[in-house]
Amino acid sequence: MSRITPLVKLTLAPAFTALVCVATMSFTVYVPLTRGFFNIGETMIYITALLFGPAVAAFAGGVGSALADVILGYSYYAPATLVIKAVEGYIVGALARKRPEFASPLRWKAFTLALGLCVGAITAVVGAQYYSGLMELQFGQPFAKYPALVIYIPSTLWIALGLLVALVIALMGLHFEPQFGWLLLAIIAGGLEMVLGYFLYEQFFLGVAALVEVPVNIGQMTVGLLVAVPLVRALWRAMPSLRYMAELE
Repeated sequence: MSRITPLVKLTLAPAFTALVCVATMSFTVYVPLTRGFFNIGETMIYITALLFGPAVAAFAGGVGSALADVILGYSYYAPATLVIKAVEGYIVGALARKRPEFASPLRWKAFTLALGLCVGAITAVVGAQYYSGLMELQFGQPFAKYPALVIYIPSTLWIALGLLVALVIALMGLHFEPQFGWLLLAIIAGGLEMVLGYFLYEQFFLGVAALVEVPVNIGQMTVGLLVAVPLVRALWRAMPSLRYMAELE
């Protein structure tokens, strides 16, 4: 099986750039204090990174996300997004291809279970602390006079969701191949770079309440992780050539 050639990457990059842009724009929650927004673009960045490696993910993540910022009216975020999301995609794609070998599969599973507990705890604490109460949801443009939807979210929902996240990751860790935990770690590493990058940009360049955006970005990372890893694994099982090509890089 041949590797993913530079020509193939040149073909894939524009297509996945468009997919990242569309995913970022498809669902947004406006955050007034930071003039930013929650989105699900991380999902497509992580999928691209796991499937096609750091180069394609860096280009698609950076350019696609920056284009979405401009189109949605958040152009003041676009320069930072271009760099932050490109580095995020590169980190995830690069780490995913450098899996260490544990002597025992049980250690891999224990590693995955520990990560699942951490992600579940973060989801519960961050959600209950910052995303409880009345929330304004907007779909598409953030300039509408009224929010598209106003809903009440109880803190107990986030606690239950955190437990569910931990359980799902634990079950996937037990059911999937032992190296599954390393994919989680690769995504968490890239996601934390994204969280830190936006915090520094908002704190020192935009002068907004940067801490408010931290839980928003952690939420984006968590959603992206929970969607991307099972989906990519399903694609690998359906089309083994995708995985073989990635491992040859």
